[in-house]
Amino acid sequence: MGEQKAVRDRPWSSTAPAGEFRTYISTEESLMEFTVRAVVLGALFGLLFGAVSVYVGLRAGLTVSASIPIAVLSISILRAFGRATILENNIVQTTGSAGESLAAGVMFTLPALIFLGFGSEFTFWRIFPLALLGGWLGVLFMIPLRRQLIVKEHGNLSFPEGTACADVLVAGERGGSFAGRVFWGLGLGGVYTFLMNTVQAWTGQPEARPGWFPGASFRATITSEYLGVGYIIGPKVAGILFAGGVISWLLVMPAIQFFGQLAGNTPIYPSTIPIPQMTPDDMWRQYIRPMAAGAVAAAGLITLIRTMPTIISALRAGLKDVRAEGGGTTSNAASRIERDMPMSWVVAGSAVIIILLFLLLTVAPVKGANTAWYQNLLAGILVVIFGFLFVTVASRISGLLGNSSNPVSGMSIGTLMATCAIFLLAGWTAPSYGVLALTIGGSVCIAAAIAGATSQDLKTGYLVGATPVRQQWGLLVGVTVSTFAIGITLGLMNKGLEKYIPTEIPINLQALPTGVKVEKDTFEHLGKNYVLINALGSSQVPDGEYLYDPSSKRIELQWAQGIGSDKAPAPQARLMATVINGILSQRLPWRLVLMGVALVIAVEILGIRSLAFAVGSYLFLGTTAAMFAGGLVRVLVEATTKKKDESEASPGALYSSGLIAAGGVFGLLGIVINLLQDAEISNHVPHWVTAVLRLPWRADLFAFGPEMMGRLATSNLFGLIMFVALAASLFYFARKKLD
Repeated sequence: MGEQKAVRDRPWSSTAPAGEFRTYISTEESLMEFTVRAVVLGALFGLLFGAVSVYVGLRAGLTVSASIPIAVLSISILRAFGRATILENNIVQTTGSAGESLAAGVMFTLPALIFLGFGSEFTFWRIFPLALLGGWLGVLFMIPLRRQLIVKEHGNLSFPEGTACADVLVAGERGGSFAGRVFWGLGLGGVYTFLMNTVQAWTGQPEARPGWFPGASFRATITSEYLGVGYIIGPKVAGILFAGGVISWLLVMPAIQFFGQLAGNTPIYPSTIPIPQMTPDDMWRQYIRPMAAGAVAAAGLITLIRTMPTIISALRAGLKDVRAEGGGTTSNAASRIERDMPMSWVVAGSAVIIILLFLLLTVAPVKGANTAWYQNLLAGILVVIFGFLFVTVASRISGLLGNSSNPVSGMSIGTLMATCAIFLLAGWTAPSYGVLALTIGGSVCIAAAIAGATSQDLKTGYLVGATPVRQQWGLLVGVTVSTFAIGITLGLMNKGLEKYIPTEIPINLQALPTGVKVEKDTFEHLGKNYVLINALGSSQVPDGEYLYDPSSKRIELQWAQGIGSDKAPAPQARLMATVINGILSQRLPWRLVLMGVALVIAVEILGIRSLAFAVGSYLFLGTTAAMFAGGLVRVLVEATTKKKDESEASPGALYSSGLIAAGGVFGLLGIVINLLQDAEISNHVPHWVTAVLRLPWRADLFAFGPEMMGRLATSNLFGLIMFVALAASLFYFARKKLD
C-alpha cells in the first residue's frame, strides 16, 4: 500500500500528453468505488440539482454544470462519515450530475405540450416516462463511444468540465477544501431569497416605465440565481444576452409603440389588442416572442451548420467504433479501467426503448392526440436513429468546446423540422401529430443533453482511474432518480405559479375561429363547470387556454399556467411549439419570424455568436439585466486580483453555485407554500393531511414583510440596495482565497 501511495504522490497532470499520461489511481489498485453511501448520496444530489436546474432553467432559459459543486460537497460530506476514496467521490458526482443535464433536455422541450394546447395533459405521469426513456438512451449510446472519444482522443478532445472536475477530486484527495464557499453561497443566498420571495420584505423586480420613453420598461429581476448564473457564464456571454434584451425591450418595443399610434383602435395580427392600449408585457407576448422565436431558430440552425464538419467526423468515428465492438475486435479487457457495459446491452436497451415508447404512445396516448400503431412505431425508430446521430454529435462537441457550448436546442430544432417535414409530406397535420413530433424531438433532446454531460463524467472517471462500467451504472441510477424530482418540480411550478385572469370574450362554440379548439368538455374551477378552450395562432383570440361558460356563451377566465408565465417563460419549449405548429398548420406570423432571422444574420455578420443574443432577445429584460450584473461582478473581481477567475473550481464560481442552488431550493419552497395557501388545496390532498397541517394556510402567514417594512417593501430603490448588497458578498467571497 505504501508503494501505491508513493505513486499517487508523484506529480500528476490531467492534461499530460497521451504518451505520458497515467490515471491517478492505477489499474492494479482496487479501492472502494460503487458503495451504498456513494450511490445514495449521488442520488440525493441528483434529486436536489435536478429540481434546482428545472427551476432556474425555466426562469433563465439556461442551466450551468453541477459536477463541480457536487464533487466539492461530496468530498466534505463523505469525510464527515470517515475518509472516502476518490473513486467514491467520483461516483457521487457522476450519479448526481445526471440530474442537471436531464433537466436541461426536459425543460427545453416537454413543456411545449402546454403551448400546443394539451396543458391539462401536462402531468407527472406524462413527463416521467419520456424523460426516463430519453435519459436512458443518452447513457446507452455513450457506451460504445467512450473508448473512441475519451480514451483514444485524449489530448485532442479537452472535455473542460470533466478535466476541471478531476482536478477538484484530486485536490480534495490531497487535502484541499472548497465546500465552505458553496455553503456560504447557499446560506446567504437562501436567506436573501426567502426574505424577498416568501416574506416579501422587498420587491423582486424593481421596474420603471418612463413617460418620456413610451413602450420601454427598465427592470431587473434581482434573484440570487440570476446573479450566480451571470458570474459563472462570464461578462462576455452575459453581455451578449443582455444586448439581446436591450434590442427587444428598449428598441423594438418603443418603435412598435411609436409607429403603432397610427393604428388607432385596430389590432394588428398576431395581437388582438390595439397597440396604443398595450403594456410592454403585452408587446413582448404578441410581437417580440414570434420575432425572437425566429431569431432563436435561425441561431440554432447556424450553430448546427457551423458544427457540420464535427458532426460528420464524429459520426464516422462513432460508427467505426460500433462496428469494431460488434466485430469483437475491441474486447472488454480484464483491465479494470477498460471495462464497459457489453455492446449487446446497448442493442437490447435500444430495442426495449423502442418497444416502451411504442406502448406508451399506443396504450396511454395524450387525450385528443391518438395516432395509429404504425405511426407510433415509426416514432420509436426515429428516436433511436436521431438519438444516435445527436448523441455522437453532442459528446464530440462537448469534448471540443465544453458542455455549455453544446447546441442541444439547435439539434432539437433540426430533429423537429425533419420530423414535421416528413409528417407534412405524409399529410399528417392534425394536432395529434404535433404531440408525436414533440415526443420524438423531446426524447432526442434529452438524450443529447445527457450525452454531453455523461461524456464529461466519463472523462473525469478516465483521468482519476475509475471503472467505466460502475460509472455507467451510476449514470443510469442518477437518470432514473432525477426523473422523479424533475417531473414533480415541473408540476409544482406549473400549478404553483398559475393564475386565473378575468377575461371576457364572446365566442360561438359551434363555429370556433381558426386556431381555436375545445381542449376539454368539462373543466371545474371554484365549484363551477366550464369548457376548456385553447387558442394557438388565432387572429381573434390571443394564444392561451380559456374557461368558457356555456350559460353566458363567452370566455370568462384565462387559465394562465405557471410554465409560460413571466416567472417561468420557458423560451426553448415555446420555440419548439412554434416550430411544430408553424410547419404542420402552415400558419405563422412570418413577417415577425423573418425579422428575427434578419436580426440574427446581422449579428453573425458583426462577428458575434448569435445563439446567446437570440435567447437574450426572447427573455424578459429583467432576467438578462440581473445576469449581466453577475458578469460585471466578475469583471471587477478580475480587475482587482492578479489571476483571472476562469476556473469552475474558483472561489467566485463555487460561491455562485451556492447562490444558484439557494435560489432554486428556496424558490421551490415558496411555490410549495403558495400551494398550501390555495383555497382548493383541501380538495386535492387526503383529509388527514388537511387536518394535521391545518390547510389552507392564510395568505399572510409568511408574507409579513409589507406590514413590517411599510413602503420599503415596494420601493424600487430598496430592492436595488439589497441586490447590490448580495452582489457585494459575491465580490468579497470571489476575492477571498480558498483554504
